[in-house]
Amino acid sequence: MREGIDRISEVEWEIKKGFAPGMRVPARLFISDSLSGTLEEGAVKQLTNVAMLPGIVKYSLAMPDIHWGYGFPIGGVAAFDMDEGVISPGGVGFDINCGVRLISTPLHVSDIGKIKRVVTELFHAVPTGVGTKAEKKYSNAEIDEMMLEGAGWAVREGFGVKEDLVRCEDNGCMSGADIDFVSSKARQRGMPQCGTLGSGNHFLEVQAVREIMDEEAASRFGVSKDSVCIMVHCGSRGLGHQVCTDHLKEVEAATKKYGIEIPDGQLACAPVKSPEGEAYFGAMAASANYAWANRQMITHFVRKVFSRIYKTEYEDLKLIYDVSHNVAKYEDHLVDGRKMKVCVHRKGATRAFGPDCPDIPPDLSDIGQPVIIPGSMGTSSYLLKGTSVAMEKTFGSTCHGSGRVYSRSRAKKNIDGLKIKEELEMKGIFVKATSNNVIAEEAPGAYKSSSEVVRVVHDSGISREVARLEPLGVIKG
Repeated sequence: MREGIDRISEVEWEIKKGFAPGMRVPARLFISDSLSGTLEEGAVKQLTNVAMLPGIVKYSLAMPDIHWGYGFPIGGVAAFDMDEGVISPGGVGFDINCGVRLISTPLHVSDIGKIKRVVTELFHAVPTGVGTKAEKKYSNAEIDEMMLEGAGWAVREGFGVKEDLVRCEDNGCMSGADIDFVSSKARQRGMPQCGTLGSGNHFLEVQAVREIMDEEAASRFGVSKDSVCIMVHCGSRGLGHQVCTDHLKEVEAATKKYGIEIPDGQLACAPVKSPEGEAYFGAMAASANYAWANRQMITHFVRKVFSRIYKTEYEDLKLIYDVSHNVAKYEDHLVDGRKMKVCVHRKGATRAFGPDCPDIPPDLSDIGQPVIIPGSMGTSSYLLKGTSVAMEKTFGSTCHGSGRVYSRSRAKKNIDGLKIKEELEMKGIFVKATSNNVIAEEAPGAYKSSSEVVRVVHDSGISREVARLEPLGVIKG
């Protein structure tokens, strides 16, 4: 590990306040010796930069999938005091409420048959790729309803069942959404993209549950060995990206207006309770709700395809859980033994609330929140559970995925997408993508080991392993 980063345990490290001038709190990293070789200097600098922001509480935190991002590192978590702290679009990212959901099926892996058929039909049912448009362009009024009601709007419109909502973080609808702060340009970008997967690292996978580590939790979550699941990873599409772009300008001006000193322009921020901070929060929450509606619509399309091919009943495909990766939220946490409301930024990080916490499904209150950690194409994904340790150490947060080691441009330059596709097919994993360049960008070699990332969060106790899943078929945007 680098000089100035001190080991606390096998997988926990600390950067003291004096590591860089201006740090208000220490930084904490959850990372193993083997993953430390992938730790970028720029990501460490971003982690310590976040520690310099006004009102930050306890620590600037990094999960084991940390890598360089816009302003905040991806895999970063930071909580800010509601009175003295700030809110920053860089702490959320451009793909607001990029998240992942896991859906169980009644099928055994032996029931799947020809994976090419189901993947191809899913590929045609779920619009995929850069700027992809849905069959229907939704009206301005309908976009308003999505932004205010989230997944609830989708269920009301027939894109799911009411039981789905209980199995979503925040019941699929974040409070505080204010559509008055969403621009017409953002709305225009969102209108044709409802129910679409998008591009980049977004995906839809047919997976098999290959290993159960926690029998009780797995049973309560609704998975069993060799059962088939569907994982969906996508976000708020062009609408969320435009909201971030629009509000960055306002927040940059606010940074100067309030005399906030920041070490990097990408950390532009505003006081949480300032007009600029509240406007960004309202628009961000509206975008988060759009993302939940989007994933709910995709779930509907998946159910229809499975009903057609496997004759499953619509309700037989059950939502295990839906988690957000990129969001800022007002939450209550115990800080040094005192209950405190804070604005928690999770940027490439997953909420991992433990037993007896609010806002987890009532029937899982003694187990903890389901946590879904996707692997990279061709590697294992994981189902975990939230813990009380996460509540104590990370504001109820854990990792969100594997974490990149190659940029997309470097991956495209060095990896042959067609070759990766052929290699995966030889392993029994069928990949369908809009281009071989997309496969190269998202090749397993462009990411850290998902198994090692999950081992770190399991061993540190900030979430615990429940089940391991492997891909059978993959759709990439």
